[in-house]
This record gives sequence, structure tokens and C-alpha cells, in this order.
Amino acid sequence: MNFAVGYQHVSEGEAFSSLVLRCPSVREVYFPWVDEPSGRPKVGYGEEDDAATVCDVLHDELVALRAGGVRLDLLLNANCYGAEAMSKRLEAHVIDILATLVSWGTKPEVVTAASPFVARTVKRAFPEIEVRASVNMRLTTVQAMAYLAPWFDSYYLGRDVQRNLETVKRAADWCHAHGKKLGILANSGCLRNCPWQTYHDNLIAHSDAALKEPAAKGFNPHLCWTLYRDRANFPEILKATWIRPEDLRRYEGLVDFVKLATRQHASPRMVAEAYARGEYGGNLLDLLEPGFSPAFRPTYLDNRAFPSDWFDKTGACARECTACGYCERVFAQVARQFT
Repeated sequence: MNFAVGYQHVSEGEAFSSLVLRCPSVREVYFPWVDEPSGRPKVGYGEEDDAATVCDVLHDELVALRAGGVRLDLLLNANCYGAEAMSKRLEAHVIDILATLVSWGTKPEVVTAASPFVARTVKRAFPEIEVRASVNMRLTTVQAMAYLAPWFDSYYLGRDVQRNLETVKRAADWCHAHGKKLGILANSGCLRNCPWQTYHDNLIAHSDAALKEPAAKGFNPHLCWTLYRDRANFPEILKATWIRPEDLRRYEGLVDFVKLATRQHASPRMVAEAYARGEYGGNLLDLLEPGFSPAFRPTYLDNRAFPSDWFDKTGACARECTACGYCERVFAQVARQFT
């Protein structure tokens, strides 16, 4: 498997590039531009006093990664650009970011976008760059991928359907027949079919401004964290979209790359090594981003205790989750208590 991991400005007490270059299965690093909205809070925001310092660190890290043979994927995947969403200003801004990276000697092999306008801009200005459809576009059908074919060269399959191998195979067959590539996001902790995703993605795109606004009391913008305040909802974590390291082998020959969510993870190296090995003996919650270990304590999920039919059963699930009871039974089987 070829893995892609998300850049951290500082990670586990060392340069992120050093961590990546010790993990040969990591072939790609995806990163946002400094002070640029993306699918996570901005790089540098709240971490350094000035953007120039953050930019210098990013430069050195990208140069080191490029020297180590790691592919670079620029994230321009904000879900909201406001009134500038199809403007000449945004078009010029995207081209300027890429021109800066070219001047550094770190022109990215890939640009990941959630905006068709951003994708069009990159494709016109830098046709040699692979343009990838963000997982936040929620592409769950071949039909949707075909609609986007003029602007995108590769796709992240919508995570809500990725446990179903028949769906993955249909997408993979179409992609490979049309010269496209297909990827999945393996360790997302987000709720499947989350009805708050659009709201939350838009909020993140405006996170720097939102943090300066006095927040109303008694509202959490994260549906998942709100849901898990009630222990009765804990089994919902098993109905999410993550794939265990042990089950990733099922995707060999189908997907071209596997994204690991690590941009805000406490231990990106642990995540990358677990998926590269194809096994993990600890708390499943610790692999996910967002990870819900604090919300579940003192409960944890023993990744070694999952039943042998776990993947087949949940992959074939009708996904209505109203009467089956399978995930509730498995949760009782894998849940443990810290002592």
C-alpha cells in the first residue's frame, strides 16, 4: 500500500520530515499553505507569532521531503471560499501559491481540492499536476466521478461507502479504465453520514475569524463529541467509516493510495506504522482522527478482540442501523475498562 500522511508543523518533538522519512511505506505528504483555509485549522494559526516563521519551517520541511523522494500534495480543499469562490482574486491566489512552491523547487505532484473552480484553475495553469478530488466532496458513485472527469485526475472515495468492497471495486474499475486513480481515507473517526459535515467544514474554513467572535454558550459544533457525552451512544463509533489495519489488505489491487488522517493526531508515526504493519494491538480509538479516547474513558476498544466476521458483516451492511444490533454486540465484546 502507498500511504499519504498529513503534515504537522511540529510533531512528536522532531521535524515532521524526519518522522516521514523513517517510514518507507509513506510515499506522499499532504499539506496546506500557510494561513490558507483547508479541511483543518490553518497551519501556523496559534502556533507561531508570525506567518514568515511558519513559512520558513514549511519550506525546509518540503525541501527535505522532496530530497527524500516523497511526493507532495498541496491541500486547497476548503469547503467554503465565501464570495471569492469563483473570483479572479482566488484564481490569481491559487496560481501564486503554486508559483511560490515552484520557486522553492517543491512544485507539488498533486493538488487536492474540494472546489471545482480551484481544480479548473490548477488544471489550466499547471496541467502536469495531478488534481485530486477531496474526500470532503463525498463521491460515492461512479456517476459522480464521471461528472468530474474533465477537472480531476484522481479521487478519494466517499468514506461513507468505503467498507463495501463491491462499491470500491466499481469505482476502481471505472477509474482504472479511464486513466484515473482512486484512494480512501482509512482512519477517520467522523460519524458515517454525518448531517453536520457541511456546517462543520464551512466553519473550519472560517476558523480564524470564528475564533475571534464571542461564542454563544451551550453549543458544541462537533456533533460526534456531543453524541458521545451519553455512554449509550458509544456503539455508534463502530458504525463509522474507519478501516482497521488488519482489514486494509482487502483493498490491495483496488485502491492506488491510502490517506491516513494525521494533521492533528498526537502520534502520526504510530498511525503510519500500524497501517504499514497491517496490525495494531492497542486501543482502536487511538488510531483515529478525531480520536475519542478522552470521551470514552475509562472505556477503550481492544483492537485485537474484534470478531473474525467483522469486516464482511459491516461491509455488507444495509447501513440503516436501526434494528440489526450487530455493532452493539461487538461493542460489548471489544470494550474494556482502564484500571
